[in-house]
Amino acid sequence: MKYYIVAGEASGDLHGSNLMKELFLQDATAEIRFWGGDLMQAVGGTLVSHYKERAFMGFFEVIKNLFKVLSFIKFCKKDIANFNPDVIIFIDNSGFNLRVAKWARHEGYRTNYYISPQVWASRASRVQDIKRDVDQLFVILPFEQDFYKKYNYNVTFVGHPLIDAIADRKQVSESKFRKEHRLGAQKIIAILPGSRKQEIKKMLAVMLSLVDDFSEYKFVIAGAPSQDFSFYKAIIGSREVAFINNKTYDLLSVSYAALVASGTATLETALFKVPQVVCYKGGYISYQIAKRIITLQFISLVNLIMNKEVVKELIQDDFNKNNLKTELTKILDTTQREKLFLNYFDLEQKLGGKGASKKVAQQIVSKLK
Repeated sequence: MKYYIVAGEASGDLHGSNLMKELFLQDATAEIRFWGGDLMQAVGGTLVSHYKERAFMGFFEVIKNLFKVLSFIKFCKKDIANFNPDVIIFIDNSGFNLRVAKWARHEGYRTNYYISPQVWASRASRVQDIKRDVDQLFVILPFEQDFYKKYNYNVTFVGHPLIDAIADRKQVSESKFRKEHRLGAQKIIAILPGSRKQEIKKMLAVMLSLVDDFSEYKFVIAGAPSQDFSFYKAIIGSREVAFINNKTYDLLSVSYAALVASGTATLETALFKVPQVVCYKGGYISYQIAKRIITLQFISLVNLIMNKEVVKELIQDDFNKNNLKTELTKILDTTQREKLFLNYFDLEQKLGGKGASKKVAQQIVSKLK
């Protein structure tokens, strides 16, 4: 069978790679062509476009690069037509994927979507487009099934793929990791400023402003694979911090606390049982637009899934040095940490068991056969 997968960003690359592994196991004849990243490329198949080429953040940034975005969509449609797959699998990345899905449905291709667009957060009217253009939707958050039921759309909850990604990773020796990266014996505060240049520029400097106030801790920046160290170095300056590229899971496994940009990383940090402060700062125009269309009480996946404030969120103007210092101090306190750990345990139970990628692959392959 021929599979065409379209994923964007580092998280899509991770989940896409695990899905590809399962597809190859379920279908010995599988031929896969994909848009993704290094992890998917390492599994096999043919990489068409790397997500680094399409890393635009926020409404205003997308508008600025609209011509480039539209040219990618046009090329994607043409490449799908040339490949003529038995099924197209879209992974997250709704701004791009829903446009391609509309075309694919019109052309008669079988369409599956893994990891729902966040229509429950804003512009719920898009549910009608998904119902029209997607044959089967696999969701990974426990509240999504009930959300779609309100629109008479049956979706399949498969559990969260991060459970597998974290459980199946190669365990790292803390002493070896510390020695390799010259981290010493201090407790580590991880800094996860995101993966896109725009968000790193807006948040990393504020995060680093706490270094001198918490000198008894070792601050370590988790570098994104999509960015070069030279980019970070210009922001770090002369500050005494460590930098580790493309080893976020290893870093979280040895961290005492973390400052985390809003996104999938907040959930990853929680699953590693690391107390965190969630941070978000977008461009002024993009934030003003988002504020008017997003209907959620929270922005972090941790709080959304638990339906209460488990981790503190510092958003836009609230994201400043004084507030960040206050909240970091709180999560270093033993009593607060114990409360967080209990909530993290409940969170993991809500996410379902292992095997999300396997369940998706099995259902896709069985339908094709």
